Amino acid sequence: MIPLYYDLHIHSCLSPCGDDDMTPANLVGMAAVNGLDVIALTDHNSCANCPAAIYHGENYGVTVIPGMELTTEEEVHVICLFASLEDALAFDAVVYGRLMPVPNREDIFGKQQIMNEKDEVIGTKEYLLINATSISFDEVFSLVQTYGGIAYPAHVDKSSTSLLSNLGFVPPGSTFTCAEFHDFGNLHRIRKDHPYFETCNVICCSDAHYLEDIHEPEYQLFAKSGQKEDILDSLVNRIRVRPR
Repeated sequence: MIPLYYDLHIHSCLSPCGDDDMTPANLVGMAAVNGLDVIALTDHNSCANCPAAIYHGENYGVTVIPGMELTTEEEVHVICLFASLEDALAFDAVVYGRLMPVPNREDIFGKQQIMNEKDEVIGTKEYLLINATSISFDEVFSLVQTYGGIAYPAHVDKSSTSLLSNLGFVPPGSTFTCAEFHDFGNLHRIRKDHPYFETCNVICCSDAHYLEDIHEPEYQLFAKSGQKEDILDSLVNRIRVRPR
């Protein structure tokens, strides 16, 4: 097993709440400067900037996992990650088709910019990406698996758009084996109140919307190799990811 410094929840300028400086080249470059080994690009309900981010990851020596932060119909945020860019983009098309068809208002919500490998804007997303989809929390995990990916609840310790803030409990029959925290200072409280998380791998990620928010090399995961498949496997298989 090898240790890898990570930050698996980063937004680009495709997310309307993401800073315009969060271009694929900039965010991957910042991850490299910070000394991270692996990151995930997880824009709201879209993987459209993952191709450019992966390109820059190859140049900077940072493994970039394609993904998204999906919003369920209960407005619970779930991280969805894929080893294959092709699988991520196929899932992207399904999610966009189940997104509320509300046009984005750039003057209110911000830009939704799709970038190419030269950090040039090549398009935008019409529908507001921060809206809910028609995909339920119970459905999302099996749906992601259909496309070869993994899924786990995002920032479970946050006071909004999280599993615990919106539902108040872990639904009976849940099978997820990983959970993301925004602040590990909340870990013991959450585990005491919700024992389900005692059995989960737990990771801490930035949910960065600005370059300066991307994590320093503070948290590690342990994987069989630096390949994306092995990294995803380390997240969902028990006892391989530990808080430091």
